[in-house]
Amino acid sequence: MRVVVGLFLSWFLVTGSVFAQKNLLQGKVTDENNLPIQGASILLQGTVRGVQTNQEGKYELKDFPAGNYQLVVSLVGFGTLEKEFSIGEKETKTLDIVLREAEFQLDEFRISASRGILSQSNMPEISDFQINAGKKNEVIRLAEINANLAMNNSRQIFGRTPGISIWENDGSGIQLGVASRGLSPNRSWEFNVRMNGYDITPDPMGYPEAYFTPPMEVVEEIQIIRGASSLQYGPQFGGLMNFVLRKPDISTRFTAESINTVGSNGLFSSFNYVGGTEGKWNYTAYYQKRRGEGWRENGFFNTDHAHLELNYAASNKLKLGYEMTYMTTESQQPGGQTDAQFEQDSQQSTRSRNWFNTPWFIPSLSAEYLISNNTKLSWKAFGTFAERNSVGFMRPINQEDDGSNRQVDRDFYTTYGSEVRLQHTYELFGQEQTLMSGLRYFNGTIDRNQLGTGTTGSDLDLSVADGDFRRKLDFNNINLAAFAENVFRLNNKLLFTAGIRLENIQSNMEGQLNVSNGNPQQLTPETRSRTFALLGLGAEYHVGKGTEFYSNFSQAYRPVLISDLTPPATTDVIDPNLQDARGYNFDFGYRGKISSYLNFDLSYFFLNYDNRIGTIAQANTDGSIYNFRTNLGRSVSQGFEGYVEFDPITAFLGSSRFGYLHLFASVAVINATYKDFAVTSVSNGVISERNLSGNLVENAPRNINRFGATYSLGKFSMTWQMSDISETFSDASNTTTPNAAGTVGLIPAYQVQDLSASWKVYKQHSLKAGINNLTDERYFTRRAGGYPGPGIMPADGRTFYLTLGLKF
Repeated sequence: MRVVVGLFLSWFLVTGSVFAQKNLLQGKVTDENNLPIQGASILLQGTVRGVQTNQEGKYELKDFPAGNYQLVVSLVGFGTLEKEFSIGEKETKTLDIVLREAEFQLDEFRISASRGILSQSNMPEISDFQINAGKKNEVIRLAEINANLAMNNSRQIFGRTPGISIWENDGSGIQLGVASRGLSPNRSWEFNVRMNGYDITPDPMGYPEAYFTPPMEVVEEIQIIRGASSLQYGPQFGGLMNFVLRKPDISTRFTAESINTVGSNGLFSSFNYVGGTEGKWNYTAYYQKRRGEGWRENGFFNTDHAHLELNYAASNKLKLGYEMTYMTTESQQPGGQTDAQFEQDSQQSTRSRNWFNTPWFIPSLSAEYLISNNTKLSWKAFGTFAERNSVGFMRPINQEDDGSNRQVDRDFYTTYGSEVRLQHTYELFGQEQTLMSGLRYFNGTIDRNQLGTGTTGSDLDLSVADGDFRRKLDFNNINLAAFAENVFRLNNKLLFTAGIRLENIQSNMEGQLNVSNGNPQQLTPETRSRTFALLGLGAEYHVGKGTEFYSNFSQAYRPVLISDLTPPATTDVIDPNLQDARGYNFDFGYRGKISSYLNFDLSYFFLNYDNRIGTIAQANTDGSIYNFRTNLGRSVSQGFEGYVEFDPITAFLGSSRFGYLHLFASVAVINATYKDFAVTSVSNGVISERNLSGNLVENAPRNINRFGATYSLGKFSMTWQMSDISETFSDASNTTTPNAAGTVGLIPAYQVQDLSASWKVYKQHSLKAGINNLTDERYFTRRAGGYPGPGIMPADGRTFYLTLGLKF
């Protein structure tokens, strides 16, 4: 042990002396009153090197080549300062900087410490390797939100984002189920879900369900681009949802943070984070442990998350990065309820032997290279090595668990991909224009094993009798894509965007569908290949300094999924000409900020969803009936999405020693209807046909309204929020009377309130507390036809939490 410690100390001293021999730029950034400024960005222009000032306003830049440089110092609320300097080999240079406040930003900067109005904003027109101009987009900054982040409370997190529908059936916070514009929230599968810009789902082309969600305590912001993201990120109708994790702290060599939460039903969560910068290196790592008994009976969960990120500035032009994320979950599933059980006691559970498990490993490599001041290149390589495992008694919920052998289902995911992006700026019409282009390769393989005969036990035991499964399927999706999008600025007020995405998808499926009387039933191998283009146009007109009109039209598609190609029985038939669902999104809106007291985004949307896939009954020549899966129809979602946040005290008084009050309203009116959708039913061997034209799309509430208020005084803030969601149907037939198993029927309207508060105790230490579902409403947002039900999936009742955050 002494030898190991000695070697470590020797290495530390040697490397420390090496670092000391490199050149060093240091200094302090202050305001005009000689007060230190924390968080100012220090950048060597034309390089990848940059840091931030610490709490004392100090900064250090180490180990960069001798030469002449331009130092750029900036921070919101202050004017940007540029300063030329030169530095020699092994030289230590001190540059102290004084930043002057920008008058037109004074108010916004002055109130930035009060929570609320800065928690929701829009993405800049151009960010690193992203074109956001002319698109409906939102940025949710989690540090500005009073919410139960330990439990990933999506109702609070997306509270200010209009039109987001949420399935609230997973109180463990392991998975998010969100959607917009009348689309299905099923594990957020209508979004292209990414983390730090790369895919984290099993297979976005064939199995897009998002089983992995990063801990919200490490998420810096959530970027949402509605359907207009199809050109740059993928064809999904819902658009992009990108979790941006906290980056390494570039203001200090080492920082540490521990956030610990306790709450109702045995909740315990411990999130621990370290990060820092040393010379050309920066790093970050976190580990989270979360467990609890759940609000319902048989609702235990136990999760572990770990993440590591390393970045290295190989030169002034090249930055290299590595990330790896690991998650493992152990979740007991309470199962569904019938309507009678829900009315009697929504906390009860008749399933004590159902379990769910998702080991998840995501590695990533990245590189960023500055070709010139106008051109830069980004490369990401990523993979997902994961499982989706479940064991349980899966018969209808109105059948008693008889203690027999459970069903075991196991998926194994192996995916890898790479994406290259090029950003280039050039001058045209006397204005700076931006071109974004890229190439993408993705290969996803799914090994599906289902209908295994499990044990008669009650714990998480995935063993299978004879080690075999009745269903064994292999899927593979290969996706090649090329895209280009350009911002054309005609003047300082008007810009247009235009782009194209070329897609090629190859899908392969083979394997065993089932075993009947001891005889394996093989699935007919299926191979599909298609190539097509998606087009998009956008525009943006700046009315004044802070407001703008925007509009966008983008094509979208949903590829034929694995579930579409897998018949429930061997007698079912899949249309050999089954086509991908195609359509488009259209937006027109007005958004912006008026001074520092009003933030708004008001828009109309239209989503056309064509070639929807469904199953109808058909007759053979001998009179026998079979189910035929094909493209059956079209739906349209259109409506209004509005977000307004207002600070009346700042608006009317300018400042107040009694604190500030932020009021917000996030409202959406959604008309999602089927325009044409053929269905059939069979009675006494006779097929009857009808059309769902005019029916409302399932899982699409007509009104999604959320209102709230945040009061802040110094280091204290408190937020109240109410969600008011209208009724919706659980099936396309718009069934109102529930069936005996609770799998179809009306999902009633509901209102739920949340109250959260935070207080910075000393410097950056904090104390947070809250009550979720303040009035203990009993409601549900989902009727599940299968796992994790079947039946009604109740949302959690009233729960409490208390969080202590320590930062060093």
